[in-house]
Amino acid sequence: MNIGVLGPKGSYTEKATKQWLNRNHHESDNSLKYCDDIQDVFFALNSGSVDIGVVPLENSIEGSVGVTLDMLLESDVSVIGETVVVVEHCLLSRGKKEDIKIILSHPQGLAQCRQFLKEQFRNVELRTTGSTSHAAKLATEFTEMAAIASKEAAETYDLDVLISNIQDRKQNQTRFFVIIPSDGQQLFENITQYNADDQDYKTSIIVYLDRDRPGALYEILSEFAQKDINLTRIESRPSKQSLGDYVFYIDLEGYINDGIIKDAIYNVKSKVGMLKILGSYPEYKTDLI
Repeated sequence: MNIGVLGPKGSYTEKATKQWLNRNHHESDNSLKYCDDIQDVFFALNSGSVDIGVVPLENSIEGSVGVTLDMLLESDVSVIGETVVVVEHCLLSRGKKEDIKIILSHPQGLAQCRQFLKEQFRNVELRTTGSTSHAAKLATEFTEMAAIASKEAAETYDLDVLISNIQDRKQNQTRFFVIIPSDGQQLFENITQYNADDQDYKTSIIVYLDRDRPGALYEILSEFAQKDINLTRIESRPSKQSLGDYVFYIDLEGYINDGIIKDAIYNVKSKVGMLKILGSYPEYKTDLI
């Protein structure tokens, strides 16, 4: 399989991809295609240059990745898996700490280390990059540059780890989605098989109310509550049509073809302007080896 990931080599997305492949026993015959940014992962998927894409969805410190949410709505893709990676940011450089004048990282990386940077590098210039691994690659060019990235990136680009675990919260995790083209059902069946007896499932949907009215969101949520369906995540994202107009991203426990889930989604669909089913996938379990 050809898999699109956020590059270059040494990114957290690459780590997430290898973790997902390992857990799902797909360790061989895979080729990673490194993309410049998250949008390019979706573009590569829709153009057919990759079979699968892996994209960051949300972080335990900084919340959701907006561009991923937008692309999930705008692109014709399905979610077939999730994985969660422990993020341990390090300050990487070929120079010494006192020589650093510029620190590079992905916007999420900089945000997750905001307090550290304020306390120890208040007067240093901060620059954003397309990924943490891209920052590490750039940091090899000058000794006064440093990157916020992983230990794996340090090894990949022969950088020194000046300070480890610099994120503002030690419990730092990022959740990733594994996606395929919506018409790639045959590939989906080859990759994973539904087995409710062996594992728990989640289903992700996007809904748009079309028009705001009192109790509109309650009507949607009550459909799941009445059927005792647990919602593990719900958040709003601007629809980009007008100020105060939102779409809602919802994750719920259960498989899309389960009768109770199917009935709830059918009822919700009749009450909203748009409902997009992103897919059902095995729930990530931290106790798996």
